[in-house]
Amino acid sequence: MRTPAGPPLRAVALGGGHGLHATLSALRLAAARGLVDERITAVVTVADDGGSSGRLRRELGLLPPGDLRMALAALAADDAAGRRWSTLVQHRFGGTGALAGHAVGNLLLAGLLDTMGDPVAALDEVGALLGLRGRVLPMCCEPLDIEAEVTGLGDEAGQLHLIRGQVAVASTPGRVRRVRLRPERPRACPQAVRAVREADVVVLGPGSWFTSVLPHLLVPELRDALVTTDARRVVVLNLAPEPGETAGFSPEQHLAVLSGHAPELRVDAVIADVGAVPVPDLLRRAARDMLSPGGRVLLAPVAADPAVPRHDPVALADALGAVLAGTSGRPGAGDGPAAAVRLVDVGPVDVGPDEVRAEEDVHMAVPVSHPVRRSNRWR
Repeated sequence: MRTPAGPPLRAVALGGGHGLHATLSALRLAAARGLVDERITAVVTVADDGGSSGRLRRELGLLPPGDLRMALAALAADDAAGRRWSTLVQHRFGGTGALAGHAVGNLLLAGLLDTMGDPVAALDEVGALLGLRGRVLPMCCEPLDIEAEVTGLGDEAGQLHLIRGQVAVASTPGRVRRVRLRPERPRACPQAVRAVREADVVVLGPGSWFTSVLPHLLVPELRDALVTTDARRVVVLNLAPEPGETAGFSPEQHLAVLSGHAPELRVDAVIADVGAVPVPDLLRRAARDMLSPGGRVLLAPVAADPAVPRHDPVALADALGAVLAGTSGRPGAGDGPAAAVRLVDVGPVDVGPDEVRAEEDVHMAVPVSHPVRRSNRWR
């Protein structure tokens, strides 16, 4: 792949919702610095079944437009027209009538999807309206359902229950063990597969882990593209577990789940917030088996605020710059958040599996009020 010293890198981000919006915002800042090409591609999950998206999906049989709309808004041109249209497509109707809760962009996309019949063409049309230099693509061109195996819902310990639907999985009081898609082997959007194969850097996450991040690995053609691409693959971890689907998950458990759903996937870097990783060695060990040769775990201050689990696009752009430059800070980044970026090299760890398991068990048993948890982001 091209190096940061050469032409800007072709970047692809995969995910959905607010997590993907944060990644796209960070990549736009990286593009402004000349590190990545401004023609960024977003590949978006299409399994949402709640809110405005769920209503339009059920009534019209179309792709859920909400996550697609958010990605389009994130990549809108930074000029008067782009900002005006971005504000409009994000506007949500109030009141109590039939339009209450619907975002204007959801209705616009639904109308184009219904009249054009081609999701990619419809997204390109809205992209042109917003002045996108990049592109927003669906993961698949048909709406999907998420089905999860969940424990902790019955009296019998370890009994598996099947829960279907993105909202149901995201809000389950049980513990999600594994997810699958319905239909089970959907066809990927060809343009999305091509974008991943031709990319120089692919970013997966952050976002709702089981319902926005992992689904990309459950589409066979897209998973194969992610496994075989020559791009540098970067995983960005969440700042905190989400109530429901990842309640109680540690940072290393997020990686373990990712590896469990795609054991053949190798990544070149894992980015995590330095204040959200109580025991860096555990994360290092969890990452070791899924990292490519020379791969790294990067701990950096990427949270927007200690009390709010949202990534700061500027800080995330600095962290991505550090990964792509292969240094502890992006050359010329100044005295901003990049100055605090810290790379943790992943090398051999001289510890037996029993000791690792014991340490993990102790870590999982630590209550959230224990002094070892110096940050409240994992509460």
